[in-house]
Amino acid sequence: MRLYDTARREVVPFEPGHRVLMYTCGITPYDATHIGHAATFITYDVLQRRLIDLGHEIRCVRNVTDVDDPLFAKARELGVHYLDLAAGEEARFERDMEALNALPVHSTPRASSAIPDIRGFIGMVLERGFAYEAAGSVYFDVSKFPSFGSVSHYSREQMIAFARERGGDVDNPNKRDPLDFVLWHPSAADEPSWEAMWGAGRPGWHIECSALALRELGETIDLHGGGSDLIFPHHECERAQSEAATGTPFVKHWMHVAMVFMDGAKMSKSLGNLVFVDALRRDWDPRSIRLAIIEHSYRHEWEWTNDLMPRATARLRAWSEGSKSDDAVLDEVRERLDDDLDTPGAVGVIDEASSRGIDVTRAAGLLGVNL
Repeated sequence: MRLYDTARREVVPFEPGHRVLMYTCGITPYDATHIGHAATFITYDVLQRRLIDLGHEIRCVRNVTDVDDPLFAKARELGVHYLDLAAGEEARFERDMEALNALPVHSTPRASSAIPDIRGFIGMVLERGFAYEAAGSVYFDVSKFPSFGSVSHYSREQMIAFARERGGDVDNPNKRDPLDFVLWHPSAADEPSWEAMWGAGRPGWHIECSALALRELGETIDLHGGGSDLIFPHHECERAQSEAATGTPFVKHWMHVAMVFMDGAKMSKSLGNLVFVDALRRDWDPRSIRLAIIEHSYRHEWEWTNDLMPRATARLRAWSEGSKSDDAVLDEVRERLDDDLDTPGAVGVIDEASSRGIDVTRAAGLLGVNL
């Protein structure tokens, strides 16, 4: 299998051992699952299915970010406890994933479960001289980590722009450098707070995933994934603090899924251009929703349009009608998936076979579509 590696900027062999350690950044549970979210998690589901098909054992961890600013803001707006909001949205997400036939993952740890781990992790970073305390907060010192930027390969100016856009607090006067990022900071009056040796407060966003990955999978993982909007600052910061804490490489392979657009802009809650999975499920077979996603390449941005669901429904019907046996179809699909998870190519192979009356049940099953 060959996959594109974000840090190396090329398609390279993916050659893990028998047990594959994967970490995919999960949801911040403050709203429903939209198609952009689903595209990310279905991509890693197809990857897992092919790795299992190759004989691997998969240990995939998908966290739940239940300690974060957007969740607190939404809970504040609704007048509910943040953990109640998180529990409800996490349950809705799990129902969506089950409907889309996503394989169960090894674990789905919540950030709130890892406060002792996070405090210990921050202590490791401080002890090794990669962080500093200021005004009740702890910040990572990027000047002490010369390879900062080697996941994204963005310029300093690009990193500052993305950090400003994505909650990086670049103008904070307590920081030595605009790119320094918070590991721990004081909580607002209506936010949860935990005691720590450097002051009561709560963890920053990035440290949560590093602590959970270390706790659940160990110091080095085979593949780390998420949407491409997480490349910076989230994954860049994760790598820096993880390697600062442990002194060992954090991730062997970085794999990111491109954004889904609608009406010419990236699907986002701020714009409201969203298509929710649970709403689609009221009108369409979940298998068709999955097909509408996997007909697109995971590496390239694509647009959600109104013709996708009718087309996917017609495809599902056509795939279900074959009767002649031909194992070559399954092997061709395997070849496409091994070529940088080429799901559009795999769908094309199955389309062609079904047009000849071939039974494509096993090939479709490898894509997670049960006929």
